[in-house]
Amino acid sequence: MADDTELVDWVRFDQARASLGVRLFRHLGYLREDGAKAVTQIEDAMRAGDAVAMVNPADLLRAEALQIGAIGVAALAEDIEVQARDCIEYRQSPDNIIEVVVQLRDAFERTVAMIDGETNPLMARHPVLQAKSAAFATR
Repeated sequence: MADDTELVDWVRFDQARASLGVRLFRHLGYLREDGAKAVTQIEDAMRAGDAVAMVNPADLLRAEALQIGAIGVAALAEDIEVQARDCIEYRQSPDNIIEVVVQLRDAFERTVAMIDGETNPLMARHPVLQAKSAAFATR
């Protein structure tokens, strides 16, 4: 991902915000928590050379990212998923996926930071969500 403009489709994000309302924060929490776990699982699978272990977390990350307009992360996750499936089918090592896997963490972290920056005014009006966000950040 070259720059931040390729990470989030703000029109899609605004549509998700409008349709989900307050539930948007739950979906952002899913992306933040489940997405971070998925990125770690993908990285661990890459280190182990296990293409099979990459498929499910990449699929989950792609779906959650698309739902809120995180198109950069979704594209990287889809690329990982497709290439991992090819590696499984052709019984190859996933070594050719390493560049995409390395890009994923940075794109994920930048995306979450951008979305957090966009939603902070809303979080300030919801003290419970603000406290949960602060608690998550200290983990």
